Amino acid sequence: MGQIKDPKCAVCGISLLERACFTESGRGPDFCPTVHAEDLLAEARKEYAKPGVREFARLASVQEGECYLERDRKPFLPHCGKTRIQEVCEFARKIAAKKLGLAFCVGLAHEARLVHDIFAAQGFEVVSVSCKSGRMLKEEIGIQDHEKIMIGTAESACNPILQAKILNRARTDLNVLLGLCVGHDALFFKYADAYTTVLAVKDRVTGHNPLAALYTSHAYYLYLHRPGF
Repeated sequence: MGQIKDPKCAVCGISLLERACFTESGRGPDFCPTVHAEDLLAEARKEYAKPGVREFARLASVQEGECYLERDRKPFLPHCGKTRIQEVCEFARKIAAKKLGLAFCVGLAHEARLVHDIFAAQGFEVVSVSCKSGRMLKEEIGIQDHEKIMIGTAESACNPILQAKILNRARTDLNVLLGLCVGHDALFFKYADAYTTVLAVKDRVTGHNPLAALYTSHAYYLYLHRPGF
């Protein structure tokens, strides 16, 4: 067996309905993980065979299907009818979650209150923790004054590890991220015990809609294709 190439599914040139990942008779390029990563597929199947993982995955797929309307209508045409926050609440019920952890950025404090109220209205116990909890100064992680947002001040660092540990101690059943910074969100995922889903990500320029830049990357955001910006 030759060296397996790293997959590049994002640039697969095969028509969607002719791909190996979509149909039994499909095909894939030389980097196709469906065709060339049988060993990892076998490992993944072993994980899915574990009772807790299998049921979680099953319910995630059930939730996915329920987002579409008129599924029994032929020909099937995608018709969606559920918002992300509705999905989060429905999925939380499916996995019998009672206590939700909300890890949010202080820049979205208003939105966090709205989310808290909606979760509470749906019968969940909500534990929420902001990114600045603990007031750990940025100097503790090696930030110099000129690297701060507000130069010349005693600036609190975002503390996703503390956010994760607080929610771990609260024994949350499911965590929800709201607007954590790039990198800080990665640390939260690494240190959180409970499964974590994302309600919204931070994008300070587009009103927290990062896909807006992608949809206009052929025009107004064309500079994104310039190496190094």
